[in-house]
Amino acid sequence: MSVQSGGGLSTHVLDTARGRPAGGVRVELFEVGDERTKLTEALTNPDGRTNTPLIERGQLRPGTFELVFHIGPYFAGFPDVTEPPFYDIITLRFTVADTAAHYHVPLAVSPWAYSTYRGS
Repeated sequence: MSVQSGGGLSTHVLDTARGRPAGGVRVELFEVGDERTKLTEALTNPDGRTNTPLIERGQLRPGTFELVFHIGPYFAGFPDVTEPPFYDIITLRFTVADTAAHYHVPLAVSPWAYSTYRGS
């Protein structure tokens, strides 16, 4: 079995208000340089993850990236959330320096707060 070397990029969305993964959240990935270029788009599955990495292992390059989470539609319709939801789009900008490492950038979110970190 061949294991692909090099880094990649993945994400995960967790609904901290309900204590469960957030499925059905649209996530866009952009590379930011002289211009902002859309690389891919995906929906989170019932486990709150995308079905495939946003950048496959071995395809990661150094640079600045943005993950854009369209969280408003996810929270719309929950009875405890204002209409429209407080958060609509959450953008996380980060820099990749080590292309040999895997970058996992999860979003832990409630209708009123969010946090993130760099995982592996």
